[in-house]
Amino acid sequence: MEERLRFAVLGSVRAWRGTDEIDIGPPQQRTVLAVLLLAEGSQVLTSELVDAVWGTRAPASAPGILRTYIHWLRKALEPASDTAPSVIRSTGSGYQLLVPSVELDLSAFRELLAQAEQARLSADALGAAKYLRDALGLWRGTALAGLRGEYAQTQRQRLSELRLSAQVSCIRAELGLGAHAKAAADLTGLVAEHPLDERFRELMMLALYRSGRQAAALETYREVQILLADELGVDPGPALQEMYQRVLRADARLLAPQGPAESSTPAAVVPAQLPAGLEAFVGREAELSEVTRLLPRTTVLVKAIAGMAGVGKTAFAVHWARQVADQFPDGQLYLNLRGFDPGGPPVTSEHALRTLLESLGADPRGLPQEADALAARFRTLLAGRRMLLLLDNARDAAQVRPLLPGGACLVIVTSRNSLAGLVAVNGAHPIALGVLSVPEARALLERRLGTERVAAEPDAVEEIIARCARLPLALAVTSARAATMSELSLEAIAAELRSSAGGLDSFYDGDTSADVRAVFSWSYHALSADGAHLFRLLALHPGPDIAVPAAASLIGCTLAHARRLLSELVQAHMVRQPSPGRYACHDLLRTYATELLNTVDPPEETHAARHRMFDHYLHTAFRVTALTSRARALISLAPVADGVSVDGFEEDAAKATAWFTAEQAVLISAVGSAAAHRYDVHTWQLAWAISSQLHVRGLWRELEAVRLTAMDAGHRLSDQAAQADAHHGLAIATAGLGRHDEARVHAELAVGLFAASGHADTLSESYCTLAWVAQQQGDPAAALHAAQQALTIHRAHEGHDADDHRSSLARAVTLNTVGWCHALLGQNQRALVHCRQALILHQRLGDKALTAHTWDSIGHAQHRLGQNDQATVSFSHALALYREHGGLPRFIAGTLKRLGDTHLSAGRPEAARAAWSEGLDVMERLDHADAEADALRNRLDRLWELDEVFS
Repeated sequence: MEERLRFAVLGSVRAWRGTDEIDIGPPQQRTVLAVLLLAEGSQVLTSELVDAVWGTRAPASAPGILRTYIHWLRKALEPASDTAPSVIRSTGSGYQLLVPSVELDLSAFRELLAQAEQARLSADALGAAKYLRDALGLWRGTALAGLRGEYAQTQRQRLSELRLSAQVSCIRAELGLGAHAKAAADLTGLVAEHPLDERFRELMMLALYRSGRQAAALETYREVQILLADELGVDPGPALQEMYQRVLRADARLLAPQGPAESSTPAAVVPAQLPAGLEAFVGREAELSEVTRLLPRTTVLVKAIAGMAGVGKTAFAVHWARQVADQFPDGQLYLNLRGFDPGGPPVTSEHALRTLLESLGADPRGLPQEADALAARFRTLLAGRRMLLLLDNARDAAQVRPLLPGGACLVIVTSRNSLAGLVAVNGAHPIALGVLSVPEARALLERRLGTERVAAEPDAVEEIIARCARLPLALAVTSARAATMSELSLEAIAAELRSSAGGLDSFYDGDTSADVRAVFSWSYHALSADGAHLFRLLALHPGPDIAVPAAASLIGCTLAHARRLLSELVQAHMVRQPSPGRYACHDLLRTYATELLNTVDPPEETHAARHRMFDHYLHTAFRVTALTSRARALISLAPVADGVSVDGFEEDAAKATAWFTAEQAVLISAVGSAAAHRYDVHTWQLAWAISSQLHVRGLWRELEAVRLTAMDAGHRLSDQAAQADAHHGLAIATAGLGRHDEARVHAELAVGLFAASGHADTLSESYCTLAWVAQQQGDPAAALHAAQQALTIHRAHEGHDADDHRSSLARAVTLNTVGWCHALLGQNQRALVHCRQALILHQRLGDKALTAHTWDSIGHAQHRLGQNDQATVSFSHALALYREHGGLPRFIAGTLKRLGDTHLSAGRPEAARAAWSEGLDVMERLDHADAEADALRNRLDRLWELDEVFS
């Protein structure tokens, strides 16, 4: 009897006939087999196979090469007998692998998961745990290991998520059986491997708590809270926050293992970004019925919800999104597009795409620059996922269109505009929200004030509803104030509204003649004097939301007092708290605050408040740069104004980075706001202060924009140093955008201006930037000359710098740059002399990343000299330091490329293959399709070709 074929994809792609393994050929041929296996018996079109193997770079000969791969696979897989049926069948337009004749580890894995779920539902915890352990035992490493390309990467991610979900279920089952210590031990490795996966953190907290380690469980939460803020700029999700609260209050129910009906924690890693719904949401039954009725009609559905300001578009969208969120198990994303934000411009589609991609776990440093490429990356990540995306406060259809994903996703868009283009071109279903009906407005008041109080004074209620024009925002503000004045009758409240009549001209959209200023002013005049003052000053803030230290700086008070004032404004519904510690003001209320500011506050007080606010952002951002860019030359700032709050971050670079992540949008807007109000010194210095972080995050367009704004400020000030700094930053930004000739011009202008102004430290820094740009232009001689000029300046000022540690780091960086440039010119002995001098300095000063860069340079020069064993050691030192430092994947990939070159030169092809494969895996996990990744692919392809020639 013919032995059955067995296949594996949960690791390297492999095949066996009985116990004998079959050679299935080089990577591209294995990719063809993998596609057929993952189709699980379905036909695969020839075009699909070509795309999977070659992607967008398929040669004209691809169909012919594909037929050759199929031919060799058949010869390898099929028995010797010519009469046996073919395992791979041609179908005319493609190919099909006959599933009944084979065994696949992925099919067995899924079957075991199904058996585990059935056991769980039958309350067989032991059986569920056994099936899950058996399922996970089928894995032999990373799925599809060794296969390259976008198809393989996409399938790897999909299969990896299946494995992670099974691991979550298995650990949950172990916890249900009381194996708390074992679960904690298993989770230690999983948390280290997947630090941003909140499921493992939540289970770790539970395992530690059940093991009697409450403090360790709480510390687990604090660690991920800092990490999420640092990496993604978000707070932990609702499930993790709930676990933290339950552990904090020592919830006894956590000690009891959960049965199948009680275990409700979701198994999938999903973003859950929807804002909290309004407890007092009422009405809108017809609109809710309409949107819900249409939901199943199409896989990609856009709901365009339009209406006037204050009509409750966001509240409606959030309420409905929360109602249907369980139909989108892959998560919910939320983004405020700030289309009508009076404090700043709308969010660009490019910036929105970056934010969404980072929310999905993408490394910001690995994202492309062009909007089209970002949109393609976003669609790729959401392909096959069922997600809900809420885009709030859109400006127009053009802003939204690049953000529309494919697949089974629901997109909800709110806007004051009708978004007719989105309806006509993209098939969006429009929903127009008007003011509430009288019964709905009455229901809102009843929800907030109580049924008895509303029923007792029907005439007053009718007048309040009329004075508020049935507008949800106005009714919310009025009822909030009324709730705090329970001693007043509703008739007295209606009289207050009547007597404070005025006009909020900017509110009118032609839909109402209501006097909304009367509503706002009534609540405003009930605020404390300081509360009213802060409310007015919030009109000066440029960002979408504000944190407590910035608010304290605006008004010039202590942090504690600012928190009390913000709490007062929240209670009065004059501001809202969209996330812990951050406060935002509705557009209409911000407009009202602006009107008040212009009529109440003297210009000199407004000027002083702006100055304090810009001082807060400038000095705090300066501190971020000082902590995170230790080799950068620092500028001199004027003393901070009285009443300004500045965070020192306790010398913690991670805290500093987390602050920048949270404030990034505000800081970019602050540069524009400072320029618009002619705070020109703040403008160029704030641009300097935020540039390092924009550079690290690859936000080249944002960096270019703030540097251009700084350039204008420098010209208005006639300040050569400011202009030089702007040119320096523009050189980095334009080089990052690939405009190298333009970058060279900016770098040379920066050098000239810094030389004229006599700033030695910044002059040497600009020479290093010029060297970097010249390298990218392919001009190593000019690069070396610029680097040597920088080194000459350092040596001339050695021992005279106020900050010797920082200047020593900068000198070490320059030495390494000189060494690298010598190596580019083939002057490798000279390269080693300079790089080893840099290494001694870096090791003494203790910067791991800079030391790793220098080891990499030394290895590069040693390899070129034929010192392959020494080069291997140097590259190994670099890799160890990069990995210890963390967050430097591109540098790791570059070093692995050079390590592989060294291994090949030393006659170690398998070691070269391993290094290049690991480097390509790093780049593909970053989702890179750039020259560095292509260089690694080309090296591996040439190695496979050599294997085939000599095999």
